[in-house]
Amino acid sequence: MRPNAAGNGNDDRSGTAGPAIRKKGTGVRPWLVVDVTGDAQVVEAGKHAIMRRTGLPARDLRILDPLLSYPSTVLGRERAIVINLEHIKAIITANEVLLLNSRDPSVTPFVQEIQARILRHHDATTNPQEDSHGGGIKILPFEFVALEACLEAACSVLENEAKTLEQEAHPALDKLTSKISTLNLERVRQIKSRLVAITGRVQKVRDELEHLLDDDEDMAEMYLTEKILQQQMEQTSSEEDIDAHDDDNDIDRAEGVEISLEGGAGYEDEDEDGQNRNAGEHMFGATNQIGRDSRAGTRASTTYSAITNKLDVEELEMLLEAYFVQIDGTLNKLSTLREYVDDTEDYINIMLDDKQNHLLQMGVMLTTATLVVSAFVVVAGVFGMNIHIELFDEKLYGTREFMWTVGGGTAGTIFLYVVAIAWCKYKRLLE
Repeated sequence: MRPNAAGNGNDDRSGTAGPAIRKKGTGVRPWLVVDVTGDAQVVEAGKHAIMRRTGLPARDLRILDPLLSYPSTVLGRERAIVINLEHIKAIITANEVLLLNSRDPSVTPFVQEIQARILRHHDATTNPQEDSHGGGIKILPFEFVALEACLEAACSVLENEAKTLEQEAHPALDKLTSKISTLNLERVRQIKSRLVAITGRVQKVRDELEHLLDDDEDMAEMYLTEKILQQQMEQTSSEEDIDAHDDDNDIDRAEGVEISLEGGAGYEDEDEDGQNRNAGEHMFGATNQIGRDSRAGTRASTTYSAITNKLDVEELEMLLEAYFVQIDGTLNKLSTLREYVDDTEDYINIMLDDKQNHLLQMGVMLTTATLVVSAFVVVAGVFGMNIHIELFDEKLYGTREFMWTVGGGTAGTIFLYVVAIAWCKYKRLLE
C-alpha cells in the first residue's frame, strides 16, 4: 500500500537525500491509520507530524517508543487518547486510530478486530436502529469503540497466557510432588519465573484501570467527541451573540436618528429634552449589551465547567469496570496458582527436611556402630601384642578359649551398641 505523502513529516526532495536523513534518526515510522469507516492505510510520518495531527506533546509519544520500556499506560488528552497496553501501542482520536507496530504478527488479529468493530460502529451510526419502546439505541462514541477494542485485546492476551501457564503448571507440580528430581525442579523453576513475569504485567494493567476509575477528570478527558461537539456549540453560540449585538447596535443607531429628527422640528427646550432622552437610551442600550455579554460569558463558563468537572462519566466508567473485573479475575487466578506453587515448594521442603533427618539419624547409628566396633578392635589389638603370656601357650589353651574370647568381645560390642542407641532414643536424638 502506498504511503500517504501528506502524513510524512520530512519531505525528501531527492533520491539520495532520503536515506541520509533517515540515518540521522528523524523518527519517521510507519503508522497504520484506521478511519471512522474502517478503512486502513499505512502512513510514513515523523514525530512532529504526529504531534500536529493528534495534538500530543513529545513526552506522550515517548510512551509508545518501542525502544523505551514504559509500563502499561492509558492517557486522556485534549484531542487524543494514548494507549500502551502489552502489544497494543496506539493513538485514538475522535475520527481515527493510529497504530505504531502494525507489522508485528501479534498485532494482525487486533487490526482485523478493530476494523470490524469500527465498521459496525459506522453502519450503526449511519443507519440508527430503535428499540421496542421507540427510543433510539445509544451508540458509543468512536473513541470508546476503539478503546474497548484495545482493552479487550490486551486483557485477552494476558488471560490466554495465564490459562496456558496454569495448564502447564499443574502437571509439572504434580510430577515434582511424586518424584523430586533435577529435571522436575528445573521445569518448576521456569514456570515460577514465567508466573512472576505475567503477574507483574497483569498487575500493571489492573493498576492503570483502577487509577482511571478513581479519577473522574481523567475519564472526562477521554470524551473526545463530546468535547468537539461542545466546542462547536460554543462557537455557534458566540456567533449568534455577535449577530445579536450587531442587530442591537443597528436598532440603537436608527432610534438615535429618529430622535434627532424629531428634536430638530421643535423648540429649544424640546431639543434639550430629546438630547437627554437620546443619551439615556444610549446608556440603557449599553447596559443591556453589558448584561447580554455577561450572560454569554456565564453560559460559556457553565458549559466549560460541565465539560471539565461535571461531565457524566458513567458510560466510560461502566466500560472500564467491565475490563477491570476481567483483569482482576486473571490476577486472582494467577494468585491462586502462585499459592499452589508456594504450597508445593513448602511440601517439597518438608519432604527434603524429612529425608535429611533420616540421613542424620542413619549417620548417628553408623557412628555409634563404628565407636563400639572400635572397642572390639582395641581388645583384638591388646591380644595381638607380641608379649608371651600363659594364654598364648598352646599346651594350656586352645580353640575353645579363642572362641570364648571372640564371642565375648562380640557380645560386649553388641551390648554397648544397644545401650548407646537406647540412650540416643531416650534423649530424643533418634526416632
